[in-house]
Amino acid sequence: MDNIYRTIHRYGEDEIIINKSRFIGYAMPIESEDEAIDFIEKIKTKHRDATHNVYAYVLGEDSNVQRFSDDGEPSGTAGIPTLEVIKKEDLRNVVVVVTRYFGGIKLGAGGLIRAYTKGAKIGLEAGVIVENTLHYRLKVRIDYTLYGIIENYLMTKDYLIDDIVYDDAVNIYVYINFSEVDYFKKTITDLTSGNGIIEYIDQEYISMKNGKRIK
Repeated sequence: MDNIYRTIHRYGEDEIIINKSRFIGYAMPIESEDEAIDFIEKIKTKHRDATHNVYAYVLGEDSNVQRFSDDGEPSGTAGIPTLEVIKKEDLRNVVVVVTRYFGGIKLGAGGLIRAYTKGAKIGLEAGVIVENTLHYRLKVRIDYTLYGIIENYLMTKDYLIDDIVYDDAVNIYVYINFSEVDYFKKTITDLTSGNGIIEYIDQEYISMKNGKRIK
């Protein structure tokens, strides 16, 4: 997976009425095709009385898995527009379902495309579009006399502190953006005059929006 990729942060749901038809947009972050299928089936079960449950999803490092369904709507008017919204936003690991309850007024091909596009957009927006950014989880081991200096530095930079363990020294577990790791290590070394020990623990993706962490 790339060091940064766009996706959504959480489950999203919103709805809109277009010419008396009710469109409900659902979106969910996923890690596998099985998760996508399970989510689609869950929505279909919830809305088994709906006129249509259209879906699309994109999965994989290179967006190599792309699936969609018109679910009975005219070909090209529902599933593909839903998929195109995901692709235009450059999102990965996302599934969208747009449920329609027919309101008695036919929308025509162009109207359907616009309606399903809008349904997909509101679902994704409700899920909050973010950049999943790779962070390294590091352990900084320092003497108690250096704790105040390092704590102040971490707070000033708004670094994500995961845990602090006290033994015969202070062990600070912190998440650092992959692009800042070298700078972080150098700064800690300078602040501790080389007496801080920095250890790589693991790594994970953290949701970011406008440069800020999304909780």
